[in-house]
Amino acid sequence: MSEPIAIQAPQPSSVGASRIGTTGFAIGIAIVALVLAAALVGNALVPQDPFVQDLGNRLKPPFWMEGSQAGHLLGTDQLGRDYLARLVYGARISLLIGTMTVITSGLIGITLGVLGGFFGGRVDDFVLFAITTRLSIPVVLVALAVVGLMGSGLGLVVATLGLLLWDRFAVVARATTMQVRNHDYVSAAWCAGASMPHILIREILPNIASHLAVVATLEMALAILLEAALSFLGLGVPPPLPSWGLMIAEGKDYMFFSPWVIMIPGVALLVLVLGINLVGDGLRNLLGAERLR
Repeated sequence: MSEPIAIQAPQPSSVGASRIGTTGFAIGIAIVALVLAAALVGNALVPQDPFVQDLGNRLKPPFWMEGSQAGHLLGTDQLGRDYLARLVYGARISLLIGTMTVITSGLIGITLGVLGGFFGGRVDDFVLFAITTRLSIPVVLVALAVVGLMGSGLGLVVATLGLLLWDRFAVVARATTMQVRNHDYVSAAWCAGASMPHILIREILPNIASHLAVVATLEMALAILLEAALSFLGLGVPPPLPSWGLMIAEGKDYMFFSPWVIMIPGVALLVLVLGINLVGDGLRNLLGAERLR
């Protein structure tokens, strides 16, 4: 009679961690989807104009505080502008800067990383030198210097951050390309007579895209925070565009008497960055689980 086969149950800690990761991923997706929906259609639902000033209704509190006004759910700022309308418009600015920065930095970093990891030799030496040089440059200090010298503007902020945040893409793309370049499907493409661009675009990139997606979420969150920091210092998105960092900077003089003017955009910034990080962490866990199967 054969001995019974012992089935090892999954460890409770790993099961609990998996459930927590899945829950965090769902929460992150919900947060990002909500902010994206507000950025796309929020202005159609909010009747107020985020740029119209009404000095007779300055610093009206939000609806949960005494003295609020029915037409302004989140109150007004120091110039009487509706805070909900400006918050919704600011979500559009933050997501636009985060997305465009990721696209710009991703194109630079992925191109360098894939070329260095695939060809090796002197090409890889040049890529490593470029990555080392970039890592030696302080991002915040250079961004402050560039924007301070050339002036503030949406396009300039995107270009500056995109040219400074490509190093993680390059490191991950290089490492993963070195892992997959010797796989059988790449060799089969060589034997079939595929061109170099075909192998890089159709064989290499799709198999490293999952790793790059995780990097993209982290870089988007970092770009949004850096834009908010630059706007807070007056070197980011120029007024009257309602960037969340600029809203915090404009409200800091009233924080002791009307604290909601910095709490509302500050909490919005915190929640958006948290949601993006939860999405990135969830993607890492899901992709890691897929590799173990």
